[in-house]
Amino acid sequence: MGNTRPLPQPEAPSGPPAPQRAAAARPQTRARRYLKRAAITLLILILIVIAGIGVLWIATPSATDAAELARAQAAEHGIAYPGPPVPSNFARPLIATEDKRFYTEPGVDLLAVGRVAWAKVSNGSDQGGATLEQQLAKMLFTPVETGPTAELKQVVLAFKLNATYSKAQILALYAEVAYYGHGYYGLEQASCGYFGHPAADLTVPQGAMLAGVVNAPSLDDPIADPASARQRLEHVIARMVAVGDLTSSQANAALAAPLGIVPRDQAGC
Repeated sequence: MGNTRPLPQPEAPSGPPAPQRAAAARPQTRARRYLKRAAITLLILILIVIAGIGVLWIATPSATDAAELARAQAAEHGIAYPGPPVPSNFARPLIATEDKRFYTEPGVDLLAVGRVAWAKVSNGSDQGGATLEQQLAKMLFTPVETGPTAELKQVVLAFKLNATYSKAQILALYAEVAYYGHGYYGLEQASCGYFGHPAADLTVPQGAMLAGVVNAPSLDDPIADPASARQRLEHVIARMVAVGDLTSSQANAALAAPLGIVPRDQAGC
C-alpha cells in the first residue's frame, strides 16, 4: 500500500465550553433586563409625579394668599401683623438647622427630595428634607392635611412661594406663623414670653433655642422639658458650626452662656 497521510485533527476550542459561556452570559443578561425594567419604572414614576404636580399647580391656591392667611392667623393668636424684622440671631440658626441651601434653592431642595424618595422606595430612614418654603406652605395652606397628596401640595406651593416672595419675606412669614411652644405664636411673642425682651435683642443661644423649638414645640419646650430643649439647642449650635456660622470657640461660648429664660410672672415685653 502507498503512504497515507494522517487525517487532520480538529482544533481545540480556544475558550470555555459552550454551556459554560452560556451560563456566564445569563447573569449579565438578567442584570441588563433588571436595569432596563428599573429605568422604565423610574421614568414612569417621574412622569406620574410631573403630571400630578401639573394638576396640583392648577388646583392649589395662589401664593399671594400667603400674606392674608398669615394676617388671619396672627389675628387668631392675638399677635401683631406684620411682625418685626427677623434678626440674624434667629435667621442664621433656623437656616442652618432646617434648610441650609435656603438662599440658593428654588423653594424645594431637590437633593433632599431625592433622598426622601429613595428612603420611601428602599424602606430606609426618612431624614426629612422639607425646606422653609415647604414648611411655610404646610403651616399656611395645609395645616391639618397629611399624606402624599398633602406633601405634593406643599412642594407645589413652595415653588409658588419662592417665585412670589423674596427670601427675606419668606423668613418674615415663617417667623410670624410658626409655633414656638408654651402657647407662643410668632417670633416676637415667643421672645417676649421666654426671655422678656423683643426679638431684636435675641442672643445667639436664645435665637438658636427658638430656631430649634419650632421643629417639635411640645417636645423641646424649654419650660416644660428643659433637658430635651438643651439637647435640641446643642444640635442647632452644632449645625451652625457645620455651615460656618460659628467657630468652635464661639459655639462653646454660646452653650456656656445663660439662656436667660425669665420667670413666668416676668414674661412679656
